[in-house]
Order: sequence, then structure tokens, then C-alpha cells
Amino acid sequence: MITIPYLTALTTYFSYGLLFAFGQIRDLFRKIIDWLNNPSKLDGYAPICLGLEDFYVRRLYLRIQDCFGRPIASAPDAWFDVVERYSNDNNKTLKRSTKVSKCLNLGSYNYLGFASSDEYCTPRVVDSLKKFSASTCSARVDGGTTRLHTELEECVAKFVGKPAAIVFGMGYVTNSAIIPVLTGKGDLIISDSLNHNSIVNGARGSGATIRVFLHNTPSHLEEVLREQIAEGQPRTHRPWKKIIVIVEGIYSMEGELCKLPEIITVCKKYKAFTYLDEAHSIGAVGKTGRGVCELLGVDTADVDIMMGTFTKSFGSCGGYIAGSKELIQYLKYSCPAHIYATSISPPAAQQIISAIRVILGEDGSSRGAQKLARIRENSNFFRSELQKMGFEVLGDNDSPVMPIMLYNPAKIPAFSRECLKQNVAVVTVAFPATPLLLARARICISASHTKEDLIKGLQVISEVGDMVGIKYFPAEPKKHQQEEGRVKFD
Repeated sequence: MITIPYLTALTTYFSYGLLFAFGQIRDLFRKIIDWLNNPSKLDGYAPICLGLEDFYVRRLYLRIQDCFGRPIASAPDAWFDVVERYSNDNNKTLKRSTKVSKCLNLGSYNYLGFASSDEYCTPRVVDSLKKFSASTCSARVDGGTTRLHTELEECVAKFVGKPAAIVFGMGYVTNSAIIPVLTGKGDLIISDSLNHNSIVNGARGSGATIRVFLHNTPSHLEEVLREQIAEGQPRTHRPWKKIIVIVEGIYSMEGELCKLPEIITVCKKYKAFTYLDEAHSIGAVGKTGRGVCELLGVDTADVDIMMGTFTKSFGSCGGYIAGSKELIQYLKYSCPAHIYATSISPPAAQQIISAIRVILGEDGSSRGAQKLARIRENSNFFRSELQKMGFEVLGDNDSPVMPIMLYNPAKIPAFSRECLKQNVAVVTVAFPATPLLLARARICISASHTKEDLIKGLQVISEVGDMVGIKYFPAEPKKHQQEEGRVKFD
């Protein structure tokens, strides 16, 4: 868990308070002016937008919206073209210009570098586009299942080490549509407090009772399990029909690895099912890219439901659920995302199949192993250098996700804009994606980054970090400074 320095928390609260106060004053004047211009206008309609959410968007988000949703004009490789935008109304609306800036890409989920043209994947994707077209224009249960869909499901099941798998056209839907099918009234979902929004919405839509345990804390998970098993269902106190514990492999906003071995031990002890979301870990970690189970030495047979997406390491779109043959057969008969939604695009399916073959070395080369080694080396090097500079960096080694804490709302646009000026594109994340006080810049490293790219990014981030004031720890002395200190001491 993040411990915020007292002074940082105080100044952050003060900054948000100041923004809120000025926003309320501006709203008050706007209401007075509107009333003076048209005092008899009474529509009788309820506001279509919630008051506080609308206020946040108008008075806080619009001030810095140029830091978000930046359009690009190329493949999201190590470097990409960012379209420049301008505003004539104080950032309320942004217009695209014809200019582009070539920027170092430190924000995309292109972990293994498959998002750009690939010598093995791209020709096969083009061939599949010619043969199957861009879309099946049908759900899987109608006319939307091609040879590629069946091959993909077999390929994914083999890759993750499960008997069977089912694939969907959207990663977010994989969680939000599957969880309500697996659970319902009389069931209990125990969710990590920092689980992704897709898990949260899926759990809320299931009708099951939801309890939360402290982020990545197996001891608290055990406490919650013991208490809930003892109490049973609300009002009736009957035993739960089933209990599912949901965790992530790598937490997308923290870059932390899940304490999976300990959580599996607790779940086995209390006969609870385990649901593992590997959106950011599958393909990115582990000796052969098979995710946190491989990295942490967990038998995949001990994980009941394995979920993942193809939008990160595989350079495509969609998601999967892997598990027992009985589970997958049940999902194919009952999941709305399988029955009603259009199937995953055939070229996207071919991209995933080809990427997995490269990772496993089935393309006849060692490029997959090289990519896995490079993403690990790049991630650990970049994280280590950021920490030496004095930044507060979250996450664990081997994780390609590394958030740099910003905290203060004024530092969000300052950091983002100054990096962009020096042709480094970063992603900043703030409320409501994170708690109000915990704004951050989320760096995502790729195997396609060269050492020169990483050094360039580190130099710019260090300069901007000094300018903005987000180096919350003392920097580690450089080697030549340490040597000079030893000479003086001698």
C-alpha cells in the first residue's frame, strides 16, 4: 500500500480544494447570468448528468484534457506519430492540426512489440483478411465461427496450460460478461480492493454478495473467508452456494505481481474457487511468456478460471477464459458475449495465433525468446534507473508496468506536457481511475525499445521530474561522485 508523505497529502488536498472552490464560484456566476438572460426558462427535465460528476468534468478534467486521448497517426511501436491538437476556447474543445510529432512511446501496452509490422505475423494476417474479410458479421453460435476461431481456442488452451478455452472480441467484456454467468444470488465474490473496473462491474451485475480484501494481502483474505463462511448468506445465514476469489496477475495501475502462491493456499484451505485475471501478465512475464503462474511456480491446475486479454502482449484485440472442458462448454451455452456478440475479427485471431507461435519458437526462430528476455531486461533496467533518480516507483521487478507517483493535480498536466514537448509520450492517470490523492504517470515498457530509447526516456523524465518536483526520494549518487567521495575520505 502507498504511504503518502504528510506534506504531499496536505498540499494535494489544498490544490483540489482550491479547484473545487473556484469551480463552485464560476458555476454560481453562470447560474446568475443564465437566470438574468432568461429568467422564465423552466424545462421541467431532470439533469441528464449527475451533478458532481458533471462538475468534475467541467471544472477539473477539461482544464487538462489535452493530456488524455491523444490521437496517433502510426502503429504504436517504440516510436509513433502523435497528432498535435490546439484549442481556441480555453481547452473546452480540442481540434486536430495537420502536424504530427514523432515521440518515444512509453504508454502503449505493446509489451512484446507485436503491435507493429512483424515479419512472421503480418503476412499471415494479410492473407487471413483476404480469405475471411475483416469481420464475420455474426455471433459465434450463428455464422461467426471460422477455422481460425477454433484454432485460436485450441492454441490458447495449450499455451496457458488448461484443457479448453473460449475467446471473445473484447477484453473488458471478458470479465464483465463472464462473472455474472459464473455467479449469482447465494454466491460470494471476494475481490482484491484494487481489481480492474471490468471485474468490479462484472461482480456488481452478477447479483452475488461482494466482499473486498486488502490489496494483495493473503492474511486479510483468510480473515474475510473465515468470517463469511461462519456467517453465511445475509439474513438466512445459509451456507454459500459457492465462493470465488478474484485477483489479477499484474495490477494495471500498480505494476505489482499478485501473491498467487499464498492466495492459492488460502483458497484451497477454504474450498474457494480462484479466478485469475492475466490481462497484463500473460505473454509478458515468465520464462516462456506464460504469465504469473510460470513466473511464480504455480501449477495452472490450481487456478480454476484463467482470464486474459490479447490487447497487450499479442498486439491484437479480445480476451479469453481458460478452464476445464465442462466450464468452457457451460460458458458457450450461457454467456451473452458468446451467444449475441459478433465474434472476434478473423485477422485479429490470426494475429494472436501467429504471435503465440513466435513466442513458443514455432516460427522456426528464437525471436520469441529474445523478445521475452528483452522485455524483462528493459523493464528491470528502467525501473532501477527511475528509483536511483529519486522517483517513487510502484510495482515489482519483471513487471513492464511502472507507475511514477505525481500526487498533486497541478503536476499531472505539467509532467505530461513537458514530456511531450521533448518528444516523449507518457500516460498520466488520475481520479476516478485512481484514488483522488494517488495520481500517477504509468510507464509501459516494450521489447521493441532499444537501450538508446530507454536512456532517452530516462533523461527526459529526469529533467521534467526536477522541473515539476516529483522526485520524492534522494537520488542515488553516481559512480564518479562515489569515487570522488572515497578519494576525499582517504
